[in-house]
Amino acid sequence: MHLSLAPREKLASLGVGALSDHELLALLLCSGSAAMPLERLVQGLMARFGGLRGLLAADHRALQSQPGLGPAKSAQLSAVLELSRRYLHQGLVRGDPLENPEATELYLKSMLRDAPHEVFVCLFLDTRHRVIAYEELFHGTIDGATVYPRVVAEKALKHGAAALIVAHNHPSGVSEPSLADQVITRRLKEALALLDIRLLDHFVIGEGNPVSMAAKGML
Repeated sequence: MHLSLAPREKLASLGVGALSDHELLALLLCSGSAAMPLERLVQGLMARFGGLRGLLAADHRALQSQPGLGPAKSAQLSAVLELSRRYLHQGLVRGDPLENPEATELYLKSMLRDAPHEVFVCLFLDTRHRVIAYEELFHGTIDGATVYPRVVAEKALKHGAAALIVAHNHPSGVSEPSLADQVITRRLKEALALLDIRLLDHFVIGEGNPVSMAAKGML
């Protein structure tokens, strides 16, 4: 990478969309040091973490240990991912009914795709399908998570939810729902139906686009 035109100048003349990943990172970090110039710092970080996705998903302690970063710059990088997640979350809970499946998928993907172990989450919705709350309910190993329908039902009642969207990630990267996913989805749907609560969808998050079990006729 050679920054022939300073990222700030390029942004001003061409817009932020014209910046490469390297240039965006350089703009965020602002400066390097005498021992680690900015260009070398950016190249090293992108190589070490395999690009922006790996860098922004990295543990804060892992970032701090990188030469040239230190506490301040590693905090900046950690904050960027959290800001993006909160931006997406506010797009869901602004008070409008949840009518945009793409926004829902993007938010769930941002929350779950890079988790090292399986995580099962719920979006609790009111009668107009507006988001009441988002919760991570179960955590598992790299092979799976144990999901208890009773716990999901209790949380739904606590939030006064009329409907739910649930999701979990596959750390393997394979988005296709497994037989176990289909079984637990049926159990959840049956348990919630007894309380007059609808299960609207179950998303499986891996690499690529999330898979909607409702769209595949598995709900």
